[in-house]
Amino acid sequence: MIYFDNSASSLNKPQVVKQAVVNALKNYTANPGRSGHKMAQAVAEQVFDARENVKKFFNASNHQVVFTKNCSEALNLAILGSLSAGDHVITTMYEHNSVLRPLTFLKQHGVELSIVDCPLNVVAEEIEKQIKPNTKLIITNAVSNVTGEVCPLDKVCYICKIHNIKWLIDGAQSSGHMDIDLDKLGADMYAFAGHKGLKAITGVGGLVVKNGCKLNPILFGGTGTESANLNQPTDIPEGLEAGTIPTIPIISLNAGIKFLMQNWQQIKAKEKALSDYAYKKLSSLKFLKLYSNQNSQNVFAFNLGELDSGLVADILNSKFEICTRAGLHCAPLVHKRLGTIKQGAVRLSLDFNNTFDEIDKLIFALNQINNMQ
Repeated sequence: MIYFDNSASSLNKPQVVKQAVVNALKNYTANPGRSGHKMAQAVAEQVFDARENVKKFFNASNHQVVFTKNCSEALNLAILGSLSAGDHVITTMYEHNSVLRPLTFLKQHGVELSIVDCPLNVVAEEIEKQIKPNTKLIITNAVSNVTGEVCPLDKVCYICKIHNIKWLIDGAQSSGHMDIDLDKLGADMYAFAGHKGLKAITGVGGLVVKNGCKLNPILFGGTGTESANLNQPTDIPEGLEAGTIPTIPIISLNAGIKFLMQNWQQIKAKEKALSDYAYKKLSSLKFLKLYSNQNSQNVFAFNLGELDSGLVADILNSKFEICTRAGLHCAPLVHKRLGTIKQGAVRLSLDFNNTFDEIDKLIFALNQINNMQ
């Protein structure tokens, strides 16, 4: 099997991540922050170390880390915890439904919503045109999960600073694939997924929150703090992590991040080489509609003529044992702009475990499918 669906979830976890999970199942299954015995304290130390390494990896010394079960929950926490009726929020048509759906919900409850629809290279300028006196939050992803296009983060950073507006970055696709410096960018919140580029198992994501940024909790329950208080605490991170946190996935995340930090330059070089090669090969197929430009984020969207994207992906899977993802990728506004809202698109997403030979086999398969028509 050839796996090209890493934007959904990475397949090949480093051996150190697998070992960390087995070790955690043997030695770290107590509940941190609840009990005072040595096992609970040992797990709490593992969780603390994971928080510190997340901060180190994203250069976020001026931030705190809130663990969630995935990136969608982190984005919901950032959005629902920041906005209320009368506020204005700006986002873009490049966003995932994990952003668009909570914003649509809030729009129905009195929040003003502006969605910028323009080429990504001018998105910062178009965002600035939409700013109002009551604009409270700007939301952009770092990398499109459909096309692999990279948001001009430095420009958005500048706009947020000069207008003193909070900024949330959806880092689902950028984490583990590109350098993210949150101290430099000054983003108030950065959401990430553990099971994609960061190589953790499923069940963990997080929100990196700038010190001083206040959030209302969206989940209520036990925190291990202020137990006599019937109101939900709002301290970060504990007040935003009601209930038992996913300790084993968190430990796997810590192992994945340590692996990345130790091998970061080699990983980036390998992924850039693979991306350049994939773009060269895909763009040489004249029968393909390629919607992605050359990028180093390993994500390419395409269609084979007028064939339904789901049919192409099914043939790749059943006939050639190649895993891709077809459809709208939970980002309908991107497909509306691309003109693919009915056809969808086939998405190829690589990571450093893929090979040039696998890309060649994909190209061969696409030629075969084209010849079947």
